[in-house]
Amino acid sequence: MMNFDYSRATSLDEAAQLARQPGAVLLAGGTTLLDLAKCDVARPDRVIDLTWLPGLDTVAVDEAGLTIGALASMRRVAEDAGVRQRFPAIAESLQLAASAQLRNMATIGGNLLQRTRCPYFRDPAGFPNCNKRHPGSGCSALGGVTRDHAVLGTSEACIALYPGDLAVALTALGATIHTTARRVPIDEFFCIPGDTPERETVLEPGEIITSVSVEASPLAANSTYLKIRDRQSYEFAAASAAVGLEFEPDGTTIRDIRIALGGVATKPWRATAVEDALRGRRLDERTVREASRGAMDGALPRGGNAYKIALCPRVVARAILNVGGIR
Repeated sequence: MMNFDYSRATSLDEAAQLARQPGAVLLAGGTTLLDLAKCDVARPDRVIDLTWLPGLDTVAVDEAGLTIGALASMRRVAEDAGVRQRFPAIAESLQLAASAQLRNMATIGGNLLQRTRCPYFRDPAGFPNCNKRHPGSGCSALGGVTRDHAVLGTSEACIALYPGDLAVALTALGATIHTTARRVPIDEFFCIPGDTPERETVLEPGEIITSVSVEASPLAANSTYLKIRDRQSYEFAAASAAVGLEFEPDGTTIRDIRIALGGVATKPWRATAVEDALRGRRLDERTVREASRGAMDGALPRGGNAYKIALCPRVVARAILNVGGIR
């Protein structure tokens, strides 16, 4: 049993001030923090409880778009009628994530900030060398069992996979992350490891996510999230794709398309090569499958994760065809 101080924040300003202290961590739904504490990765000196702060659990859909408070539960967002109708990829990504029990507890802010499921990261006793836990110590995954590791955005310092589903859908729909200090486009929010894999987002000490917003658009309303995994439930993605698609008035020519990948990269990954190949083209299966090969541009397989190179383009193609009405 580890000892830590507990603080119940009464305002965002107080929470931000407390969070700047060394060894401080934030508590919302607690699903990630408890998991990390159990495997001895998280050893906080102070836990700052955000759950009593008012106004951070809203879910609002209007003509301008969607706003989700950071303390809104995954279940509440997934079941919201406005989200399901006008931002279906978001609702689908949440419904396909975790278990019903976890979705009842886990918050949107916490879900975005979840840590990797890399077994080397989560076993400090068995694998003390991990650049995410101890910068400069090395990456135990390199040369190890890599089936569930990334093929995009990796470096010699880290090949750990970003495990989330929601962030992939938000990336495809061009969401904005609102914090106590600024607004950050989601494309710029997550960091690739490079030489500093311990830094996973651009958040600064004491900076707290307050909400997420997504603009309303025909593309967002015509979106989907497709997740392929080893079993049908309670499993992370082997490969996933979130796609938003808008047609020209003829109903077959692609005016705009946005694609994000999950289960294959160190962060939610935009498939811009596929997008560029399809804009202005007529939607048909052959065109889509050819363009989808570009999803793996720059991919670097390492041993057991090489299957993702073949799998991911098929997932992307199927998601595009599904949202385009070609089954």
